[in-house]
Amino acid sequence: MKAPEHPEGTYPEGTYPEGTYPEGTRRRPGRVHLVGAGPGDPGLLTARALELIARADTILYDRLIPAQALDGARADAELLFVGKQGGGHSVPQEQTQALMIERARAGREVVRLKGGDPFVFGRGGEEALALREAGIPFEVVPGVTAGVAAAAYAGIPVTHRGLSTAVALVTGHTQAGASDGEEREGEDDGERRTGARDGERWASEDAEAHESQRDWQALAAFPGTLVFYMGVRQLERIASSLIDAGRPASEPAALVERGTLPDQRTIGATLATIAEAARRERVKAPAIAIVGAVAGLTSELSWLATGPLAGRTVAVTRARAQTSELARRLGELGATVVQAPSIRTQAISDPTLPPLNPARYDLICLTSPNGVGFLFERLDDGTHPPGDARSLANTRIAAIGPGTARALAEHGIVADVVGERFVAESLVDALVDVDVRRALVARASEARDVLPDALRARGAEVDVLALYETVAEPLSSSALEQARAADYITFTSSSTVRFFLQAARAGGERNAGSTGSDTPLSSTTRIVSIGPVTSATLREHGLEPHVQAQRHDVDGLVDALLADAAEHDG
Repeated sequence: MKAPEHPEGTYPEGTYPEGTYPEGTRRRPGRVHLVGAGPGDPGLLTARALELIARADTILYDRLIPAQALDGARADAELLFVGKQGGGHSVPQEQTQALMIERARAGREVVRLKGGDPFVFGRGGEEALALREAGIPFEVVPGVTAGVAAAAYAGIPVTHRGLSTAVALVTGHTQAGASDGEEREGEDDGERRTGARDGERWASEDAEAHESQRDWQALAAFPGTLVFYMGVRQLERIASSLIDAGRPASEPAALVERGTLPDQRTIGATLATIAEAARRERVKAPAIAIVGAVAGLTSELSWLATGPLAGRTVAVTRARAQTSELARRLGELGATVVQAPSIRTQAISDPTLPPLNPARYDLICLTSPNGVGFLFERLDDGTHPPGDARSLANTRIAAIGPGTARALAEHGIVADVVGERFVAESLVDALVDVDVRRALVARASEARDVLPDALRARGAEVDVLALYETVAEPLSSSALEQARAADYITFTSSSTVRFFLQAARAGGERNAGSTGSDTPLSSTTRIVSIGPVTSATLREHGLEPHVQAQRHDVDGLVDALLADAAEHDG
């Protein structure tokens, strides 16, 4: 999404002159919110975090925030990726802080969205100090940190009466080797999940010097639970150092991999055997290590069910505003969801057009859930307030499918006619016995003419109103690579096909010189289509869908994907 131009009279790159600004000339600096996004499960986003995301002008976000964290952002919000990619592009911390300050000085409401809690290994303290030094007002919104949440999702209470009355959160990094000022998100291609650092500075000192800075005697004697972030590579050294310092080798220990996510995995062992267990089970980042008596409770208190899609990644290409329901369903089934929104919708604004008075039509056809919202923005019969559902009281309403009917119901309208399948042909069949003299087809700017042509063939006078248009949503290289490599990729419309492939091939051309990434999808990725129209578009672009939904809606798509996954499990 593009950033709006700086408001006239602001000072985006410099400092504001002191004093009070006259109204309408210069704006005071905006405000920055340092927001914790939680450990991965989007259900753990706080109400305050969701509120701020919804109203933000600019959101600066990390790579490892929950997949659906940005779903509630405004369509015109500026979304800036400032995370660190293991082995890939990284945004230096100084640049992130400069962006926050620059956007706030331009009078914008800024959300700095960070995994976990911004003040728990999240460099939020550094960012807050930079904001204070720059004179920018800020707010800190705590998030759930992985050391507590991932443990809880594994059935491990970090404190428990009779077993542990204290908990210590410790960074697992003990190695050096990076140059001065190098930003490192973690080990093993970004070993931080939420709660760990977005980038941690390491001076060019040897590992022994770092070891000497850690008081292993104190950690070994700590009377409670030890939780290590970012420690998979260093697990053997951590365990042996604790044992050498007097921590019992037989003490329970556990590793929680990808905590709170659908494919979470827990490995239980003892302090003496946890490193070997990690090697044997091939534990990868992000993971936390838990040492203490409470780690032994995981076998008794484990509660997170494994869904039928556990271990599979599913890329979702539909518009960000529409993604949440599909992503939620897939997540509940155990899938790891890759957000790759290739499209977004925007209203077609034409000031020369009069408000829409529905009284002149005996039938209004809505061909997508998007169209419902945009229709209500235009409604005005001159009798009721603009956008009032009562203006539709004397007009039949037809919905192309159940999803559009649900969108109408949210506005207080029960559709008179609903197509069984989410295609125009189905709605044409559903309208066969409906007397139509004058109809309005409210739709996107680019759509098939099946429905208006069928109504005209029956003698009806038909107006076609383009309420919105579908445009490309820029995709980051990270989102493209994850989508390319996913086990499944879902397409819910022809526009998602066109714009995703356009972005993928453009990304391939940019990267061909360095990575050879010039193909739209991995050969192992299975393509899921919502219906025959979308499938036809895939074939036009040289891709054969592996799965096509029988019911052309989100429920049908999920059912088809589940059936295919079950078949391949066998």
